[in-house]
Amino acid sequence: MNSTIRATEVVLPGKVEPNELQIRARDLDAPAKGQAVLRMEATGVSFAEQQMRRGKYYDQPAFPFVPGYDVVGTVSAVGEGVDAAMVGRRYAAVTKVGGWASALLIDAADLVPVPDGVSPAAAVTVAVNGITAWQMLHRIAAVAPGSTIVVLGANGGVGSTLVQLAGHAGIKVIGTASPRHHDLLRELGATPVDYRDPDMYRKIHELAPDGVDAVFDHVGGAGLEESWRLVRRGGTLVSYGTAATKDEDGNSQLPVLKSFARLAAWNHLPNGRSAHFYNFWAGKRCPSSFRARLSEDLTQVLRLVADGVLTPKIAAEFPLADAGAALALAESRTVAGKVVIVP
Repeated sequence: MNSTIRATEVVLPGKVEPNELQIRARDLDAPAKGQAVLRMEATGVSFAEQQMRRGKYYDQPAFPFVPGYDVVGTVSAVGEGVDAAMVGRRYAAVTKVGGWASALLIDAADLVPVPDGVSPAAAVTVAVNGITAWQMLHRIAAVAPGSTIVVLGANGGVGSTLVQLAGHAGIKVIGTASPRHHDLLRELGATPVDYRDPDMYRKIHELAPDGVDAVFDHVGGAGLEESWRLVRRGGTLVSYGTAATKDEDGNSQLPVLKSFARLAAWNHLPNGRSAHFYNFWAGKRCPSSFRARLSEDLTQVLRLVADGVLTPKIAAEFPLADAGAALALAESRTVAGKVVIVP
């Protein structure tokens, strides 16, 4: 590759407010063996970036760094050993960091083809969210058709995807959200419950007196025990976050480790219920099987988008230069779906 690619990047310099993100430009190296240059067409704002900004992410990157958990773009150049036919085609990838950039170097093996007719914003909306929802529903909880599940935060990026995947699989959903999102949940086929209602868990019990087959809980903290009580014999609790402790100071790993310990203890109780903590990056130590599973699951989800079964919920789109405003909106907890950043 002769021509240098100049990339614009958004940098998180330290524990700063969303409006204190920095913008920088730099030249990318030529792609090395096995790498590709991806020109970003859409990248997302995930809950992870909201935690990273506070230094609270479980696997916190060292400041300064370029955030961006997932990205969709077109390959503009490839390194040695990479199929030249990839150039000019659109791909999605989960990066953990680095996506908030106009162009980035990426391992070609991490790229998953985006079907024709699926827009970059739609594809990025179901990248990390779609894989998370698919793996929790089908790989961890293995929920059968005809079951009933509870999805906490059913209006969010993962939540709204879970609701739709469950509906497609013939699973009944009770979803929690603030009242302004209840019409959306009904539209997606879920029965809504107000998450601010102090009697929320009692109301869920009334809707499912015999308990539910699975609960998907991203909140963690004290409410985890209430979620566990909702699960019937043979059912599963899947905890996939610690949103309850997002604003607390202190060790970023502690809330997760506390959840691990509680779930492990519950998992060994002789009551036929199981409890799991979902970690997106579990199995990363075996890169080839991890990549194969991720690619298979994202391909399934993108196919459902292409077929019109799954409608990505895009809350808003912001240009890269306004990444701070995008982050602030995502953190406001007022939106349904995913906030997307475009070039």
